[in-house]
Amino acid sequence: MSPLVRVGVFGLLGSGNLGNDGSLEAVLGYLRAEHPDAAVDALCGGPEVVTARYGIPATRLHWYRGEYRTASRAGAIAGKGLGKLVDIVRTAAWVRRHDVVIVPGMGVLEATLPLRPWGFPYSLFLLCASGRLFGTRVALVSVGADAIRNRPTRALVRWSARLAAYRSYRDTRSRDAMRAMGVDTARDEVYPDLAFALPTPRAGAPSGPPGSPGPVCVGVMAFHGGDDDRARAEEIHRRYLDGTTRFVRALVEDGRAVRLLTGDECDAPVVAAILDAVDSPLVTAAEAASLADLMKETAAADTVVATRYHNLVCALKAGTPTLALSYAAKSDALMDRMGLAAYCHPAREVDADRLLEQFRALEQRAAELRRTLTERNLVAARQLRDQFTELTADLFPATDHDNAHARQEAS
Repeated sequence: MSPLVRVGVFGLLGSGNLGNDGSLEAVLGYLRAEHPDAAVDALCGGPEVVTARYGIPATRLHWYRGEYRTASRAGAIAGKGLGKLVDIVRTAAWVRRHDVVIVPGMGVLEATLPLRPWGFPYSLFLLCASGRLFGTRVALVSVGADAIRNRPTRALVRWSARLAAYRSYRDTRSRDAMRAMGVDTARDEVYPDLAFALPTPRAGAPSGPPGSPGPVCVGVMAFHGGDDDRARAEEIHRRYLDGTTRFVRALVEDGRAVRLLTGDECDAPVVAAILDAVDSPLVTAAEAASLADLMKETAAADTVVATRYHNLVCALKAGTPTLALSYAAKSDALMDRMGLAAYCHPAREVDADRLLEQFRALEQRAAELRRTLTERNLVAARQLRDQFTELTADLFPATDHDNAHARQEAS
């Protein structure tokens, strides 16, 4: 009998971000198919959600429960400071109990959204340093990365990547960014985002009369710019919300049904603002609880216009012609990989008139683009199967050998 392999999964999982949870779901699917005897648990942001939804034991990522609330009082500041010290011991103890720890996807090596170095970058560094100290193999699997200007954040991210036993990226730009930050990426591979390994939903029946235009999904985001845009975050958000609202209003004036999508709990106020500004029964909001739900919504649409990265992934995987309100290089890279590079629009400068022109051009090529997406999705699925094979060889060599020996004896 092969020895029990103890596998941990790590990240901001169960915290309300559907993309992060979708990446976890893809990795759990791989582990249950290829390593069904592995003992799996999580160190994550929302342990109660992860345990209830995925059936694995989970531990809270941070000792201090107010980690992501702004600390203005002395007690809160002291609590956060103490938490950073306690988390050194907690993280090390958790890592030591495992043979392998997998960080499933997510943009863990980037700062394209506001980020403090002592938040998740510090936690990731503790994980990777503990893995190196105790001989636990830490794998960063299909993660996102980007150039980081903030020096403390850049240092923590660079050392986390260097200390990991396995690294792969969800696009070439991510690998190039880590190389530029001083990480040796000679052995690192590029694979599609892990969400492309999830099951693809079947498209539902058209909701309108035969021959009539179908619904348009518009994925919105509580977008305030990136980590370097804090000084003008509110200005960026107002411009994004105004442009997106004007675009939705133009669709409604054309008689199109619009379905608003989100990808994180924090996006709800944006949906509420658009519903309030465009008072029409043609505009409704989806209540998606998973990437599978998002994929079903996008599969039922004629066209998708979306901001959040994993809204784009869901639409592209569903094979629906998609236009990206791009807020970072990762969105551009994804659209290029899937053959839709011409259909990107800057989220920082949403021009409703120009966006409407791009949208109409996208719809004119809808049949051709659906064929392209079918082909690209087949390639992505094959590449992720290759990555899972590589993961088994790199992270579970003893198990792989024992299983092969058992199969020989059985035959």
